[in-house]
Amino acid sequence: MGLFSKIKNVFSNKKDEVEKYDKGLEKTRKEFISQLSNLSHKYKNIDDDYFEELEDILIMADIGINTVMKFVDKLKVRVKSEKIVDSNYLKDIIVDELFIMYVEDNVIDSKIHFSESGPTVVLFVGVNGVGKTTTIGKMASMFINEGKKVMLVAGDTFRAGAIEQIEEWGDRIGADVVKSNSKDPSAVMYDALDKAKKENYDIVLIDTAGRLQNKDNLMRELEKVNRVIKKIIPDAPHETLLVIDATTGQNGIVQAKSFKEITDVTGIVLTKLDGTAKGGIVLAIKEEVNIPVKYVGLGEGENDLEKFDIEKYIYGLFKDL
Repeated sequence: MGLFSKIKNVFSNKKDEVEKYDKGLEKTRKEFISQLSNLSHKYKNIDDDYFEELEDILIMADIGINTVMKFVDKLKVRVKSEKIVDSNYLKDIIVDELFIMYVEDNVIDSKIHFSESGPTVVLFVGVNGVGKTTTIGKMASMFINEGKKVMLVAGDTFRAGAIEQIEEWGDRIGADVVKSNSKDPSAVMYDALDKAKKENYDIVLIDTAGRLQNKDNLMRELEKVNRVIKKIIPDAPHETLLVIDATTGQNGIVQAKSFKEITDVTGIVLTKLDGTAKGGIVLAIKEEVNIPVKYVGLGEGENDLEKFDIEKYIYGLFKDL
């Protein structure tokens, strides 16, 4: 029994656990699975034309050209070594190999690393419009529901309406918000972290400006922010999460590469995964940028931000295969 068959058996009996992944990946699944099934009907035997069409299908799912070429080459080797000729049989192997490609014999670090003493500081970065502030609000709600004392920091002093937006989230979920009249984001972060230490907050979630047009300026700003944070809490930030809009496709990969160059990104939050038919971007991000996806947005509701789970993702993507 292959890996996918085992995953399918486990989650087919635990449908409540995978309900959000099931619904959230519906657009991708409908398009992706129908194309893979059609491919198996069209080609009973595996040949070069089959692999060429498979490449097109995977690229259209936003898995990315480089990742797809590497994956198909690996698949060809397995087909040859195991003397596989039936394209229908190959479907499950394709899913297994995509899973293996993501895991790569590594322990997937998809959890938030909490500080052993004092507040855990999470810095959020990303371009404007990706849902950064909304993600912070949803994550804060999740932590509050777990009984944690949460602070939100209005560190985006650049975008009009950013402070008001994070204040709205604070009011809605009952989280304290620290803001400043200063245009210097470092000033508000200093005040916030000082307060967080003195008043024993568990988690501090920091919003930042979403500018990427001038990488040098953004790099200097993030360096300054990190210096200020370390003055108050030396081992912070404990996480720097890059927020990417899944509907932007390969542009999201470009953003990830750019931010990785200018700051230490520890994880990715992929928003609006339910709004795209190209959910393969999850696999592309891991392969091309080597940063783990830690959370995915699978709906517009307050509770629709989910901790990323590769097995639930694979099930949600391929369960109809």
